[in-house]
Amino acid sequence: MALLTRNLPRFISDPAIAIIGQTCYTSLVENLNINDMECIKLSISKALGLGIVAGGSVVKIPQVLLITKARSARGLSLSAYILETLGYSFTLAYSARNHFPFSTYGENLFLTIQNLAVTLLIILYPTSPTDPSGYNVIGVTAASLISAVLALSLVAVPHSLLALLQISTLPISLFSKIPQIVQNARARSTGQLSSVAVASQVLGCVARLFTTATEVGDPIVLWGFGLALLLNAVIAVQMWLYWGSDELPSHVAEKTRVEGTVPVAWASA
Repeated sequence: MALLTRNLPRFISDPAIAIIGQTCYTSLVENLNINDMECIKLSISKALGLGIVAGGSVVKIPQVLLITKARSARGLSLSAYILETLGYSFTLAYSARNHFPFSTYGENLFLTIQNLAVTLLIILYPTSPTDPSGYNVIGVTAASLISAVLALSLVAVPHSLLALLQISTLPISLFSKIPQIVQNARARSTGQLSSVAVASQVLGCVARLFTTATEVGDPIVLWGFGLALLLNAVIAVQMWLYWGSDELPSHVAEKTRVEGTVPVAWASA
């Protein structure tokens, strides 16, 4: 068996070496050393990390589809998404500038882009019927500021300040989820929140705690994922508690089906 694994074709061995490194490739693949726990942990971490990056590239798509299909952002908090996007962008910039392996943070790039899309959809389909023009101006301005902050963080912010921005993701994570949690509790409904997105975020945080501890060991990033796991778990419990409680009354559902829109009064509930 070792003779076979030592002569694998380049199109198999080269990507494997690029992912886990020559040392672990030699130990695990060529020498079949299943007792090398450090390399086994690293390989598991790399596999989880790449899976999270791949999943993160599409995790918010169900949320986007839910909003566009319903033509309503009912149940989604604009302030929560703005803060969450800032948190993703800071983590992306901090990790990239520190040259962490892309597999340990790459999903933040895709989550930032997707969150900007969801933020713009919340602006396009506001849940508040009062002064929608002002609401749109504030939202578009906030989305533009997030993009500008991300660009500056990636290329221009001093490293010492970037570390402070990463520390700020702890309160940002807290305040980004609290408005959503409070809104869910008041409405006793999770509205257009995607169960797929919420479940993916919970599982992703668990996996990220492992990959960060294994490959990076940065305590700031670890605390961030720990807090995010706790808050996402609260939202997941709310989805379970309020499951099915956001269905429209039959007469409203019929009107919505005929007109193809969600009534403003219901959207603002």
